[in-house]
Amino acid sequence: MRAFSDLVRNFSGRALLFVVTRLWDFLPTSVRRRSSGQGVGSCLHAVTRRIQARTQNHSTFFFRNRPELKLMTRIAGRLNYGSALNILVLGCSKGAEVYSIAYAIRSARPDLKLQIHAVDISDEILAFARTGCYSLAGVDEPTSDAGTNRTERDHLTLSTRRDQTSISIFDRMTRREIASMFDIADGQADIKAWLKRDVSWHCGDATNPELVEILGPQDIVVANRFLCHMDPYAAERCLRGIARLVRPGGHLFVSGVDLDVRTKLAREMMWAPVPDLLQEIYEGDASLTSGWPTAYWACEPFQFGRRDFRIRYASVFQL
Repeated sequence: MRAFSDLVRNFSGRALLFVVTRLWDFLPTSVRRRSSGQGVGSCLHAVTRRIQARTQNHSTFFFRNRPELKLMTRIAGRLNYGSALNILVLGCSKGAEVYSIAYAIRSARPDLKLQIHAVDISDEILAFARTGCYSLAGVDEPTSDAGTNRTERDHLTLSTRRDQTSISIFDRMTRREIASMFDIADGQADIKAWLKRDVSWHCGDATNPELVEILGPQDIVVANRFLCHMDPYAAERCLRGIARLVRPGGHLFVSGVDLDVRTKLAREMMWAPVPDLLQEIYEGDASLTSGWPTAYWACEPFQFGRRDFRIRYASVFQL
């Protein structure tokens, strides 16, 4: 009977999700942009978050959120010459975010003693990220079969394009940035050595309370775009633990999370929202806003009219 009940619940959930999606698609764009349309969207998104299955995803991009990187370089710019800067990137996935951060900060402040800890729960994906080798398959770059074993090329292509077969991981980069960050040869892009040297890789779970003892308190903790794939209770518990990793006065970057969860903890734990580039960072990753309201991981449109907009839409906090 329980199995039958679960089957009925899953079927009814999928049916309701189909109706929600069709209802939103039916509304004209002009109506969606009105306050009444936004209200309908909020209701649909609430339904979507409750019934849509949540799963982790390894799709990512280099320079995924440029305003976010800009704010990190501003924070780094306030440090004295030769100071140490410790950064922890949780859920580092294929390494694109890690290397983008290293490039942005190293380009702006080569004098800093930079240490980036990159953590992911998957041994396989972490091993790939550590190599810093990405396939250019499907990218408008000259390729050659010479010098590269076909099995190695196939593995590289599959790893690079994991969970994102339609959009390249390089999609948000300029040719100049690709040339600056990579050595290009034989159809692959290898991260330059000067971007690898400050990164240490760790297989671990972001929910592990022992991380703070293992890695120590960090100046910047980046916990982007993986908490949204957890149910709200698990995400809240995880985020509480993540906050312990930030040293007093340090910064927490946390986009791609259920806004109600983030807002609740920010108020309860008295996090100070960083107003600098607040809207630009919130809207800086188009993949988080384009799916609203019919994708559970999508973020609602930025609304200045909300009394709590400064804390609700802040993606960066000083703790």
